[in-house]
Amino acid sequence: MIRSSTRAKREHMKKILSVIMLVIVTFAFASSALAADTAKGAKVFTANCAACHLGGRNVIVATKTLKKDALEKNNINSLAAIMTQVQNGKNAMPAFKSRLNDQQIEDVATYVLEQAEKDWS
Repeated sequence: MIRSSTRAKREHMKKILSVIMLVIVTFAFASSALAADTAKGAKVFTANCAACHLGGRNVIVATKTLKKDALEKNNINSLAAIMTQVQNGKNAMPAFKSRLNDQQIEDVATYVLEQAEKDWS
């Protein structure tokens, strides 16, 4: 009776560990598949943003750069805020939601954040 109880506990633990491993593997692959691609973001930036924002600068409004301190000052220092700005535009910046798909917008926003952290160097 003790042996069957121990065996049942082992089988139960195996099932639990299998489920945990399945969850871990699922999230690991799902997050990498859905993650933004900064290399693609760099290409989107070059094709659509660099004319005004080359090197993180702003040729239209010099104080509104893509440098980290400017993004923080203007409350555009998160992925969501940058994505909103890219999608909808603001003031002199045009909206890109009709030109770029959601993945491209996420990729370029991720690229901008990454470059801001590196001071665009």
